[in-house]
Amino acid sequence: MAEHEHVRVAVVGSGFGGLGAAVRLRREGVTDFVVLERAGSVGGTWRDNSYPGCACDVPSHLYSFSFAPHPDWPRSFSGQEHIRAYLEHVTDTFGLRPHLRFDSEVKRMVWDTERLWWEIETGNGTLTADVVVSATGPLSEPRVPDIPGLDTFPGKVFHSARWDHDHDLRGRRVAVVGTGASAIQIVPAIQPLVSRLTLFQRTPPWVLPRMDRAISGAERALHRALPFTTRLRRGLLWGVRELQVQAFTKHPGELGLVEQLARRNMARAVKDPALRAKLTPDYRIGCKRILLSSTYYPAIVRPNVDVVAGGLSEVRGSTVVAADGTEAEADVIVFGTGFHVTDMPIAERVVGAEGRTLAETWTGGMEALRGASAAGFPNWMTLIGPNTGLGNSSMILMIESQLNYLADYLRQLDLLGGRVALDARRSAVRVWNHRVQQRMKHTVWNTGGCTSWYLDANGRNTTVWPGTTGEFRRATRRVDLSEYAVLRAPAKKTTAPHENTEVAA
Repeated sequence: MAEHEHVRVAVVGSGFGGLGAAVRLRREGVTDFVVLERAGSVGGTWRDNSYPGCACDVPSHLYSFSFAPHPDWPRSFSGQEHIRAYLEHVTDTFGLRPHLRFDSEVKRMVWDTERLWWEIETGNGTLTADVVVSATGPLSEPRVPDIPGLDTFPGKVFHSARWDHDHDLRGRRVAVVGTGASAIQIVPAIQPLVSRLTLFQRTPPWVLPRMDRAISGAERALHRALPFTTRLRRGLLWGVRELQVQAFTKHPGELGLVEQLARRNMARAVKDPALRAKLTPDYRIGCKRILLSSTYYPAIVRPNVDVVAGGLSEVRGSTVVAADGTEAEADVIVFGTGFHVTDMPIAERVVGAEGRTLAETWTGGMEALRGASAAGFPNWMTLIGPNTGLGNSSMILMIESQLNYLADYLRQLDLLGGRVALDARRSAVRVWNHRVQQRMKHTVWNTGGCTSWYLDANGRNTTVWPGTTGEFRRATRRVDLSEYAVLRAPAKKTTAPHENTEVAA
């Protein structure tokens, strides 16, 4: 990275959000930008998560960019290797490689109130940028619980997002901690290999069959020959999920039928009534993310699998101990315990106009105007920010909506002219967040009777969007300047250093 490099836009992260932002910048005619990536390749969560069985639970044709349709998806639900290859393809197709800065983890970003730009310190040098787009994503920093005695464990320990492929699990005694989206893919993949698998289940998930199949050569040929068929397929997948949203957001009682389907799915594979009781959730389906697998239940009824109804509470050497006192011996511990979602570590590295970090500003909970702009952090936007997550559809839809907002944000800066910045008004952030939280009160995520990773330490749902993707697209189509303070660089002779002139839009 060049010394004292200055760019129009610095994008942080090269997953779907970061690469999508890079493509949109180029399509808007903005070429003065860099993509800062801490690793040595693109892919984000689809690079980091390479555990056995890793795949997406959103159909392939919906889990891809609308501006980069892929007619050759091999399966209706893609595996990690295919999604990562798709992101490499997008990088090459849209000429993004000259903008990539690998091994450039952001250590600190500080807003310069006099120059109206961001000073960015990375692991590979420093630079400044007029605008920062944070696309680190909520599934980037693994969460490993603080387990007493874990440091005494003589075997191998790793998180699902940091899988150790050099460690052979054949014939080993493996403890898997967690029963979320990663664990239900890992368990069927490693069960035939290990001598004993102990699954620590704190809360049982609702699991529906995964209707996965190979996409035939004839289908792929059709999509290549007639591109509109790919768009049609994507549109149908999107439409079905839009129709489902009201059950999650307004009428959770309607999910009872889905619950019955999940119970039947379990009953087909799990014949033991005691085990079925252990695997049956006591909360409304949809409160936690509904998981898709046709192999999870068949795997856990195998003779070499033990399901422990309690989280891992202690480690005593090679003995792992559950909350209910159950003990087991293990050679390997795999944590499938999720990520830092409501307390994203990047927030500790961003210092705003008032000298406070974003983490300090968000002490009471994450909130951002239209999921993008935080008050006191001018010209800083986040993709997949607060309350932009989904419980039943593709995050690519939300990312593309936020890219529309980013594009208009940059247009507004150009129209205002000169060295200028936009800072979300606190009042606008409060109004937006109040509306979101009011709508959240009736959703299954708040009323379903579970504790999920959607909720922060204060019990607030700061993660999920309580509406359709179409509603969010309309809400982020354009920037409303009345929701922002317009900041201009101070006049050197008349204005004190580190002081901005605020102009009402």
